[in-house]
This record gives sequence, structure tokens and C-alpha cells, in this order.
Amino acid sequence: MSYKDEQTGKTITEIRTPKKIESDLVFAVYQNKKTPIPFYLYLDLVRSFGKTLDRMNKGDREDGTNERRRQITLHSFRRFVKTTISYLGYSDYSEWFIGHSGSTYWRKKESEKTELFRKIEPYLTFVNIHQLERQGADIQSKVQELEDLNSSLRERDKVKDDAIAHLSDQLLSLSIRLQELERKQQSYVS
Repeated sequence: MSYKDEQTGKTITEIRTPKKIESDLVFAVYQNKKTPIPFYLYLDLVRSFGKTLDRMNKGDREDGTNERRRQITLHSFRRFVKTTISYLGYSDYSEWFIGHSGSTYWRKKESEKTELFRKIEPYLTFVNIHQLERQGADIQSKVQELEDLNSSLRERDKVKDDAIAHLSDQLLSLSIRLQELERKQQSYVS
């Protein structure tokens, strides 16, 4: 911390380390100054999250029986993460990732857990919208390119089929003419 000493006019810089209190919670909402109550921290986060959704015009409420509940909640993110990881084939990891104690048999090293996370991270991350749009556009352009190639190959196959049919007709015609010539030749010989 820096401040100006009124008597000397000099700037004094002090490093202050707050006293650590084991019951303190980072970002805690205190009910009173002595004891933090974690439940109020969660309620404050839910309220702040709701206000953020409202500012983004994404704060829609559910229809029907529970109109107080939002369509997007902190828990819906949790469900999304669990489901996505499970669908990728890492069900045990998904349980561990969302904080469940999981199977007593599922034991992995931190390096293995980190490697698994690196594999699934792209499926959980939505921060780079422009990149996702570009990837979608790239995929769409590749699909279009493959459709064009497919159409071109089909057209080429059709041309080749027509050419083969034409050659087959010519071969049949030549075959018939050859048989006629052979009959005529045999009739002259006999």
C-alpha cells in the first residue's frame, strides 16, 4: 500500500499482509462480521447470475408450474457438463469432475486427469464465438465442397455409363454385321 506522509511529503510504500482467519471465505457475503455463512454466498451468486442473464436478455423463465425458475441456471451448466463428458465416453471422469466422490475403483493420476480434460475441453468451452462460427463455416464449406465433388463424380459416372452403353450398342451392331457377313461368306462357299 502506498500513501503520502503529510509531515515529510514523501510517498511511503508498505506491504501489508492481512491476518489469516480460517473461517474466512473468499467473496463471502457476511451475515455478521464474525461468522461467514456459505449458503448466503451461494444465494448472492445466484442473484448475480440472474441479473447477468437479464442484462443479456437470456433470463427467460420456465413455462408452466414453476414460473419463478429460470431456463438457464447454475445447475443447468452442471447438468450440461456432466452429460457432455458422459456422452464422450468418460462417465467416471464426469462424476469426479462435478465433485461426486465417484467409484472407489476409479483412481487416476493428476496427469491422466489433465489429459482427459484437454480432450473434452473443446466440447465444454464457448468463449470464442468467432472461432466456433469460423469452424462452423469451415465445416459448411467442406460439406459444400464434398457435395460438389459428389455431384461431379456422379455426372462423370453418368457420362461413362452412357459411353459404355453406346459402345455396347456398337459392339452388338458389329457382332450382328459380322454374323451376317459370315453367313454370306458360307453361302458363297457352299
